[in-house]
Amino acid sequence: MFPVDHFFRAARRWPDRIAVQDGAREITYGELAAKANALAAAFQSIDAEPQSRVGICAYNTVEHLEAWLATFAAGKTWVPLNPRNGREELSRVVEVTAPTIAVVDEDCLDKLDCGGANRILGKTAGAGGGMPSLASLAKSFAGKAPLRPDISLDDLQAIKFTGGSSGTPKGVMQTYRVWNTCISSMLAELRLDQDDRHLLAVAMTHGTNTLIMPTFSVGGRQVFMGHGRPDTILDALEKFAVTTVFLPPTVIYMMLAEPGVERRKFPSLKHLIVGGAAIRPSELPQAMRIFNNAVETCFGQTEAPQIATIMRAEEWRDPANHASMGRATCLTRVEIMDPEGNILPAGQSGEIVLKGDLVMKGYYNMPDKTAETIIDGWLHTGDIGLIDERGYVFLKDRIRDVIITGGFNVYPSDVEAVMGRHPAVKECIVFGVPDLKWGEAVVAAVELHAGVEATGADIAAFVKQQLDSVKAPKIVHVVDELPRSGVGKVLRREAKAIFAPKSEEAAP
Repeated sequence: MFPVDHFFRAARRWPDRIAVQDGAREITYGELAAKANALAAAFQSIDAEPQSRVGICAYNTVEHLEAWLATFAAGKTWVPLNPRNGREELSRVVEVTAPTIAVVDEDCLDKLDCGGANRILGKTAGAGGGMPSLASLAKSFAGKAPLRPDISLDDLQAIKFTGGSSGTPKGVMQTYRVWNTCISSMLAELRLDQDDRHLLAVAMTHGTNTLIMPTFSVGGRQVFMGHGRPDTILDALEKFAVTTVFLPPTVIYMMLAEPGVERRKFPSLKHLIVGGAAIRPSELPQAMRIFNNAVETCFGQTEAPQIATIMRAEEWRDPANHASMGRATCLTRVEIMDPEGNILPAGQSGEIVLKGDLVMKGYYNMPDKTAETIIDGWLHTGDIGLIDERGYVFLKDRIRDVIITGGFNVYPSDVEAVMGRHPAVKECIVFGVPDLKWGEAVVAAVELHAGVEATGADIAAFVKQQLDSVKAPKIVHVVDELPRSGVGKVLRREAKAIFAPKSEEAAP
């Protein structure tokens, strides 16, 4: 069974059930399956070769979903192209993967060079420039279905690019087996059902897409909302009785800061899944209170997508678990390993390593990087953490993000957790910079809440009161905006590159 079979099986069982809600527009499973089959047949007519690549550059649109399903039904490999990334980066991904088909929304045509790919318009306002569109192809191939490709579970479902902390973009090869494992783990751990409504609030190219197929599998509904802002996400959660949504912590912080959020009610919400980074423990009680005690988190990487561990909402209500990423999921082994490759006992810190069918096949055309990352079947995450005697995983930091200052190890997340409790701090990032005296100095950059004033010295003093002085930042830069990825994640490496040379805000 392949991942897309979850959708088509649901369409056979519940053809008249609503599969997609896009504002007032509703699309049934039967209608969506017919469109996906027609487009898959069209894709095969353009390129009959199984496993050839299809790049999709689109925002969260129904057309994006249609092309996504058609890619899988045609037995092709998905190359996600987030339009929020830079043109140079996207064009490089196209150059490396050489897709034969590129589906591009009309408002994304200037975002990338599609190379030699056959361009197909996704969402279009009607201009199009003579290119075929998904709508025209679906009409031409209506009633047709693709041939079942001769592929195995170890062939590729997707090549997803990640820069990681190293800054070198790597194409992560995710197999059908990886995706089936992710889907099965989601279904087992989240216990989704046909009443679930999944809000696509952040980019489909990232964590949001991992919840689509599990929701389809049980006959649930995908809810589209266009470009999500904190206020419109809150509106959609209420209006469409959303049960499930994936959000990065940054977006949650902004939602918590929205005027009147305390008065809102979200009785249907069951799974507000925090992903991409850890939420500050200091923010969790408020988030739980406002969001129906439904806040959960998963730990994973593009190399082992989304759900190597999970913290269910009922477990996260315990303050002892506020800094944890949860426990290993049913199909993945999670351990802590020392530099010599030994598995460490409970309570000892080391590198978090993963093993199981959730682990990627490797990096595309990068055998050396693959060999560095997967050793004896263990995926080396590059994250430092520990597992307590109950099996809960606590993430400390990226190995290469550890700051060694005056001979002491300082983990940025420890400093960020305290800094985030300063009433003026909206978001913060901590990193190390070379220092002649200390080897490295602890430095931070912060965004403040609107209308609130504080100096770098104020914030550094606040941290120093609560942590050892060695952990307090020597410099705190107060900035209008921190550097972020296309999905809103604050980028430590970029912050370090931007702010490390500055010294305006010195700690006392």
